[in-house]
Amino acid sequence: MNDQIKKLLAAFSKRKIPCSYVKNRGEAAKWVLSHIQPHSTVGIGGSETINELKIELLLKEKGCTVYWHWHAKNPEEAAVIRHKAMNADTYLCSSNAISEDGRLVNIDGTGNRVASMVFGPKKVLVVAGINKIAENLDAALQRVKDVACPLNARRLGLNTPCAKTGKCHDCNSPHRICNVTTIIEGKPSGVDMHVLIVGENMGF
Repeated sequence: MNDQIKKLLAAFSKRKIPCSYVKNRGEAAKWVLSHIQPHSTVGIGGSETINELKIELLLKEKGCTVYWHWHAKNPEEAAVIRHKAMNADTYLCSSNAISEDGRLVNIDGTGNRVASMVFGPKKVLVVAGINKIAENLDAALQRVKDVACPLNARRLGLNTPCAKTGKCHDCNSPHRICNVTTIIEGKPSGVDMHVLIVGENMGF
């Protein structure tokens, strides 16, 4: 564990947000499974990081009911799944950026993920690779705008300026996904939140 990670763990501790560290995604998957009760409900936000954990089948093997709108057949079904995920026993997601002083920065198009991170589920597990760490809040916001959002827009096949150029244009595109920005500066009072830092690059 390097000095940057030690600093980050201390920063989260100061903000009353429990934070742990594992070396790789294999350890991360085991950690997540150990923090979820069998036969409980699990909501998953739109997250390439969680997708890379390949954890959904393992959760179902524990008897968990998983709500993940990525599997919806149409927008109407996706909306229903998003609402069920918001009321799950545990919510799994990542963060678009994490400042070295322990703030979680996220931007959503729909808003279900950022809402679920702070209210609704009993427990929130935030899994993030070291590529998400930024020096400070300004750098974290810049990372979201110029890295996370353009890459997600490309993944979704959206016709936005950022998908074409790889940087934010603060556009008015009908496909814009930068609609709701949140900065978590301390543990939400009604949520059992835990952050897991993974010692490799994961997601966007």
